[in-house]
Amino acid sequence: MAAKTLLRELIRELRLTNNSYKSLWESPAYQFILKNFRRNQVTAEQTCKAQQESQYMADTYLCYLKSSRIAAQLRHEFHGQGERTVRSTADMVGFKLPHDPK
Repeated sequence: MAAKTLLRELIRELRLTNNSYKSLWESPAYQFILKNFRRNQVTAEQTCKAQQESQYMADTYLCYLKSSRIAAQLRHEFHGQGERTVRSTADMVGFKLPHDPK
């Protein structure tokens, strides 16, 4: 993944998980990521020896942020609703219950 694309994905995930700060720019995670991307940027005058390492770390952070967000969504959807009826469980997994003839 290109560095710009990776940075955009990281910022997108930070936006989705940013709850405690008024703006994204105030969060320490945003500051840390931007600082590291700027520090490890490759230019014509200098080459970053740890470019692959920094890209690997950025990929790892991105995977962690995505996984944490998805896990929180799943936990919110399926956790703590108490006992379910047979009908609600069948609806949740996509089954249809047979009808009782009268």
